[in-house]
Amino acid sequence: MANYTAADIKALRERTGAGMMDVKKALDEANGDAEKAMELIRIKGLKGATKREGRSTAEGLVAAKVAGGVGVMVEVNCETDFVAKAAPFIEFSNKVLETAMATGAADVEALLAADVDGKPLSEVVIEAGALLGEKIVVRRIARIEGASVDAYLHKTSKDLPAQVGVLFAVDGDNDGAATVAHDVAVHIAAMSPSYISRDEVAAETVENERRIAAETAQAEGKPEAAMSKIVEGRLTGFFKDIVLVDQAFAKDAKKSVGTVLDEAGVKAVAFARFRVGA
Repeated sequence: MANYTAADIKALRERTGAGMMDVKKALDEANGDAEKAMELIRIKGLKGATKREGRSTAEGLVAAKVAGGVGVMVEVNCETDFVAKAAPFIEFSNKVLETAMATGAADVEALLAADVDGKPLSEVVIEAGALLGEKIVVRRIARIEGASVDAYLHKTSKDLPAQVGVLFAVDGDNDGAATVAHDVAVHIAAMSPSYISRDEVAAETVENERRIAAETAQAEGKPEAAMSKIVEGRLTGFFKDIVLVDQAFAKDAKKSVGTVLDEAGVKAVAFARFRVGA
């Protein structure tokens, strides 16, 4: 029997994120040598990389960082929540984020082509998958700039890393601007707007909503004289659902987000919101 203990299995699982049976098999083959077992797990993982290509990657994490008025956020996916909370996966995801920060990559293609210790990040992704025994995907990246940029990460489960991430930028850089930027970032995480202002909503989308509102009101038998007012009211409700500055502020529903920003003397510049798998 190989010379290893339950504690050795636990330690190697924490280092690799691999399943218990894979760890035990590797330790058996390596005669209890943890370093050799880790190498075997990695080799086995590389051999199985092709088989993992079609697997679903609905778990993972969001990581974000702000430096010098630039915020960067990445979503990295894996197959199971077990791997998502494993230290090697979290460390790898942080490496992806640091690479994104250092290279200025603006899209996933550029990020995967970026150099990491003499090799493209795309190869490092494959190696990470080999070590963890799961398909690993760098799904998306966001980069925004502003006088004040806040990065907010939210855990939907205490046992998992952040599943929701937000970057939000405003055009002011005083203490009040930083505070409101953070408060609105938290709001965005909760309320998931699609646009900053109504001007960003495509005219075609607005007209379609107006048509639906009119047809619905007619089907409900609303009086023709009030039709225009009813339609515009419902269109306003539509904007309140999807437009950031029109939404009721999460911390004080009596105010809109636009009012809160005006009171702080700043304007929204840009935002990005990721939710793992969404």
